[in-house]
Amino acid sequence: MTTGIFFIVLFSILLGAIAQRIAGLGFALLIAPFLVIILGPHEGVVLVNICGVVSSALIVGRVWKDIDWSMFRWMVIPSVFGSIPGSIAAVMLPSAPLSVTVGGVVLVALSVSLVLQRSSVVVRGNTPKAVAGFTAGLTNAMAGVGGPAVSAYALLSRWPQRPFAATLQPFFVVIGLVTLAVKLSLDPTDAPALQWWMWSAIGVVIVFGILTGEKLSRFIKDDHARFFVIVIAFLGAAAALVKGLLDLLL
Repeated sequence: MTTGIFFIVLFSILLGAIAQRIAGLGFALLIAPFLVIILGPHEGVVLVNICGVVSSALIVGRVWKDIDWSMFRWMVIPSVFGSIPGSIAAVMLPSAPLSVTVGGVVLVALSVSLVLQRSSVVVRGNTPKAVAGFTAGLTNAMAGVGGPAVSAYALLSRWPQRPFAATLQPFFVVIGLVTLAVKLSLDPTDAPALQWWMWSAIGVVIVFGILTGEKLSRFIKDDHARFFVIVIAFLGAAAALVKGLLDLLL
């Protein structure tokens, strides 16, 4: 990776960390499509998973009092059962189809979430929690994005924003670690080949992004933050989808 491209990666990670702290999700939605284009679908998604685990782990301590641990348990156990087959599929699929999958999954998930925002349906019970967790684990492993599935559940269940955003942080840590463990045990070459100073820079940028997002969150409304994340994610997902289709056709 050239230095110029790496700084583009750093900038996308910075935006993702800011969005994660403001809205509770958005890290993967913002950076996954772009990193898939820059690094390829395998290394790109693995880097998304690594950065997602680090950012969410750093946020957990700052939102601990708002975490709904009962909701966490109902979602995280099924998510493990989704992460394992999703990770295996991600390792086995060729690059071009996986690029299409990454872009397509994000586009469909975002579209469904937008439609559900206008729905009057309210879901209750533990089964929808489990379904949301399983789906999030599956899509996180395959495309690096687990947020849309749980976001859709939050909209349908009328889950308040503060506990929703807080509970997602330990949830993302767990599904990210499971995904990384399965993928790297199956194919260690999926790990991004970055120099030590690049990893250090990524860590610094994530911390800076979280602190910046924390300050900005005092002035930005939740609906505005989510709108920003959705717009950027749509553009990135469309780009990844087009790139994958071109690779298949050419």
